[in-house]
Amino acid sequence: MGPRVIICDTCAAPGESPQGEAFAEALRALVPSGVSVETTSCMNQCDRPVSLALRGEGRDVYLFHSLDPAQDLDDAAALVRLYAEAEGGTITDARPAGRLRHCLTGRVPR
Repeated sequence: MGPRVIICDTCAAPGESPQGEAFAEALRALVPSGVSVETTSCMNQCDRPVSLALRGEGRDVYLFHSLDPAQDLDDAAALVRLYAEAEGGTITDARPAGRLRHCLTGRVPR
């Protein structure tokens, strides 16, 4: 099984509708073959929507917060490519992911 991208489909900024499902759908068109993009309800980051997790067999797990679906689609696609290509499953240089490199909540080593 290839790397997985998991996006929260319930968190939203106050007064706004959740945007995770639409963001996931747009991201699916941009990720490498073999990477799945899924949604889930609540990743416990409700105060910093939208959240995104990266996980895969034998890889580190990453959790990101504060993704803006209107502005971060290209950076999210770059982040997913970095993760899919990361030797040993660890991203060592996140600069290609743009603003998202500053949105990391945590990393769980494999």
